[in-house]
Amino acid sequence: MSPDTGTVIVIGGAEDKVRDRVILNRFLALAGGPDARVAVISTASSLGPLAAERYRAVFAGLGCRRVRPIHATTRAEASDPAFARALRDATGVFLTGGNQLRLSATIGGTRLAQAIVDRHLAGAVVAGTSAGASAMSSHMIAFGAAGGTPKHRMAAMAAGLGLLPSVIVDQHFQQRNRLGRLLSIIAQNPSLLGLGVDEDTAGVVTPDGILEVIGRGSVTIVDGSAAETDAWEIRGHRPLMISGVVLHALPAGYRFDLRRRSRVRGAALVALQGVEAAAST
Repeated sequence: MSPDTGTVIVIGGAEDKVRDRVILNRFLALAGGPDARVAVISTASSLGPLAAERYRAVFAGLGCRRVRPIHATTRAEASDPAFARALRDATGVFLTGGNQLRLSATIGGTRLAQAIVDRHLAGAVVAGTSAGASAMSSHMIAFGAAGGTPKHRMAAMAAGLGLLPSVIVDQHFQQRNRLGRLLSIIAQNPSLLGLGVDEDTAGVVTPDGILEVIGRGSVTIVDGSAAETDAWEIRGHRPLMISGVVLHALPAGYRFDLRRRSRVRGAALVALQGVEAAAST
């Protein structure tokens, strides 16, 4: 990403919309605060425009006056120049949850998808929750099975928007027991860095590739670049072997360099100081 590229926020789903709203407040702050111009894309959601309207109301309650709901239901709509123009001045783009395969199959390769990328390259913050988070990477988990044991054919992949190259994002991670499927994907694609994001948790990725964890849970990072596996010879849905994986479990306040695949030192002290300050008030 270039220095002018915007921040990307991957949210594990079920983010707090009522109380502190830490994640949504961070999104709006990066988008310009009260002056933010936000586009909410609800294509992934089975609730249709109601999903976008819900976020419009939440963002309005946080002081954002300009929120534009966008719900493309067909590739023809997503290819309509009018839908792309609706993003032309957005300082923040928010993709709701739902079905990530519906999202990628509907907008992938269309003018709307290109408009999201263009706004990101122009400096807008782009956030996705649940299915929207999965779509941020170039390689996306389309669907898969739960469980802690990695198995052959445990998950299917599709193309994402490509805002976070060289990573793959899974969401509702701890709540839906998805470590096995992320390990299985990394075993078969060791060049990718796996990000498992818990609910009400987000990874905030700056243009220089530094991920900061915010929210209530953790981001699990799976690095299989030096791992060994027998994934290439396993058949059916049998368990596969993967050995030598480097795993990081990072709660709020910790940071990780996605390019160097290493934790940023000093973040723990910052997080601890924040906790101590909150406890003393």
